Amino acid sequence: MPAGRHRKTAPRTLRLRRLRPLAGFALALATAIPITASAEVTTADEPAMTTVVAAPEAVRNEIRASRSSDRVMAPVPRPVKATAPVELRPRWTMTRLNVWSGPGEASTLLTVLGTGVKVLVTGTVRGQWAEISWKERTVWVRKAYLVRTKPKATTAPAAGVSGAPCPDGSSVESGLQSNTVKLYRAVCAAFPAVSAWGGRSGSGDHGSGRALDIMCTGSLGDAIASYVRSNASKFGVSEVIWAQRIWSVQRSSEGWRPMEDRGSTTANHYDHVHVSVN
Repeated sequence: MPAGRHRKTAPRTLRLRRLRPLAGFALALATAIPITASAEVTTADEPAMTTVVAAPEAVRNEIRASRSSDRVMAPVPRPVKATAPVELRPRWTMTRLNVWSGPGEASTLLTVLGTGVKVLVTGTVRGQWAEISWKERTVWVRKAYLVRTKPKATTAPAAGVSGAPCPDGSSVESGLQSNTVKLYRAVCAAFPAVSAWGGRSGSGDHGSGRALDIMCTGSLGDAIASYVRSNASKFGVSEVIWAQRIWSVQRSSEGWRPMEDRGSTTANHYDHVHVSVN
């Protein structure tokens, strides 16, 4: 065989010999490395030879988890529940009523409401204070002076002073001075709705029979206080106390003057008109 042919076949034999160890190496490499890989084995004269090795089950699971985690959606925000509106309930003032910026007299006095004024309560209560809605804001008043129904308007009678005995009997008149008796009979005749009185008792003007308590509330108390003041000279009145205010003959030009809070409805004279006479 010519020498030229020997030179041509020799390289082909060498290529076959080189492929065998490379294929064995690829198989060993795929077994040792647990990933999906492609190994290309090439020679100078032949096309690339590719060996594909499947990854172990644990690696495939990890890959699937990684891919699924990339697709996790952001949590959808839950709709915010609307706050239920405050139910405002109507109430009426039973007498003149101070309105405060907070639940206590250490706060600011904003205004004074008249008798029979409709207000809207929020339902929030702190002790003796109730929160109401007033001019698009929340303010505070004493809850004891709010009623569920509008008080009936009561006006002072146009007639003068009556001296006829009161149907309530003479027990109230016991121990009273003449001017106090005159006051009692006149108010009894002018305001038959009054059914309870406070006569002589204790000390001070009451102890001496020179004071009378006329039990009433709201607009009735307003009317009685106005009636007594209008006829002060006929009854010998020295002072009138009603709804945490005082009026006296000596300082009549000042009108009603506010009094300090004494801590209760009765002590603040919201449930009766007190009249002292000379």
